Amino acid sequence: MKIAAAQISCSLGDLPANLEKIETLAARARRAGADLVLFPEMSDTGYSMDTIREHARPWSEGAVPRLCQIARSLSIDIVCGVSEREADAIYNSQVVIDANGTVTGKYRKTHLFATPPIAEHLCFTPGQSLADFEVTPFHFGLSICYDLRFPEIYRELATGRKASAFLISSAWPFPRVEHFRALAMARAIENQSYVIAANRVGTDDGVTFCGSSAIIDPYGVILASASTDGEELIQAELSAGVIQSIRERMPVFADR
Repeated sequence: MKIAAAQISCSLGDLPANLEKIETLAARARRAGADLVLFPEMSDTGYSMDTIREHARPWSEGAVPRLCQIARSLSIDIVCGVSEREADAIYNSQVVIDANGTVTGKYRKTHLFATPPIAEHLCFTPGQSLADFEVTPFHFGLSICYDLRFPEIYRELATGRKASAFLISSAWPFPRVEHFRALAMARAIENQSYVIAANRVGTDDGVTFCGSSAIIDPYGVILASASTDGEELIQAELSAGVIQSIRERMPVFADR
């Protein structure tokens, strides 16, 4: 299975512009033979709490119906970080859309970054459950940005839900770029699973994002990586055989 991760900047509050960029990158991924393309956190609105409060919509409107059209027209699976409004609550979410344009899954970020000036907890309601989905022969676990610092999520996805690949949508900032790289590598190695991380570039509300999107194999080998500051599309081939081989040679789950 060929997978792509799109590293993009966003225009704050400009959903049409952001969706146009998503369509362009998704089309590039499909032309290159990708079966699934991953986009960063809050790709619809940009990463600004005030902007998100203004533009977050239920998934019956806003960005998600257009993402479904894009997936269907290109015949590609899309996983994208988007805002989600439900009644009085706003969630920092990932939507999973299959190549037929159908929403087949969602994840709501469970760990909110409370440190000022971002203070996600003042904008978002935390999610209450993990999420995974299958595209044969792979089982994907979902997570968003700050979740990367909580290894128990990934261990539960790998052992409890049998995930063999993690899809991480992120808006990770520059001061902690080395943390992003090290944590993504660790999650791959300790769970003998692929890590596919799509991170933002650009600057929103004074926060500059560090790019460094990556696809890492279950042995910790970087298969594809992006720069710290440019819009890019990275791609790699995932192999079920590689996962099986690594887990058989070093059965860490059995030895726990």
